[in-house]
Amino acid sequence: MFALVAALVFIGSFLLAAGTIIGMFLAYHDKMVAALTFEPIPQETPVYRLRISRRRASPSARQAAPAFAAAVLAA
Repeated sequence: MFALVAALVFIGSFLLAAGTIIGMFLAYHDKMVAALTFEPIPQETPVYRLRISRRRASPSARQAAPAFAAAVLAA
């Protein structure tokens, strides 16, 4: 008796799963076909034109002082 109930539960769950799969396939068939045959519109790659300009430093009239003069003498 247990084997008969187990077999009926197994067959019932299998039929429910198969019915769900077939039902979803029928419900979304048009969307699946549209997704598989979709070809996106080709777009041109964007071209970025950049112009970078910066001002050059003007030559200074002052003399450059050596950095860390005291540290050099201490070493």
